[in-house]
Amino acid sequence: MEEKLILDACCGGKMFWFDKQNPNVEFCDKRVVESMMVGKGRNARAFECNPDTVADFKHLPFADESFYLVVFDPPHLLRAGKEKSYMAQKYGILPQDWKTEIHDGFHECMRVLRPNGTLIFKWNEVQITVTEIKKAIGVDPLFGHISGKKSNTHWLCFMKLAVGRDVF
Repeated sequence: MEEKLILDACCGGKMFWFDKQNPNVEFCDKRVVESMMVGKGRNARAFECNPDTVADFKHLPFADESFYLVVFDPPHLLRAGKEKSYMAQKYGILPQDWKTEIHDGFHECMRVLRPNGTLIFKWNEVQITVTEIKKAIGVDPLFGHISGKKSNTHWLCFMKLAVGRDVF
């Protein structure tokens, strides 16, 4: 098997990828959702989640320092309607102990990141702020960018340096 350079640790529907079959990316998610219609009538939408590797982002089945780039776009909602709703399927729902979930997932992503590698953390702060996320993971990003119609989506950049310490 050819070594992949990039890990998407919780790919979901691969929504922001231009090439959803990019051969350089190892797409992971803890769930598989075959193509399905979610919602009713004109609000019905198609959704699928077909990762290359089925794995929880807190327990990735990869060796230390395996990837040059890791993308971490974890679930960001505490409430999203019914379990089978489109929002719940598309974005996932965090557990009540979300701080531990995000902390452990972030540090697991850093574990599989190569020295001098980059981690891109995508977060939508509609229910939990980026300030709360930074407290949960315990580090500040190098830089970030806010996007989206309501400026709720944040793209945060972290780097794992090869010299004896991590610089986030």
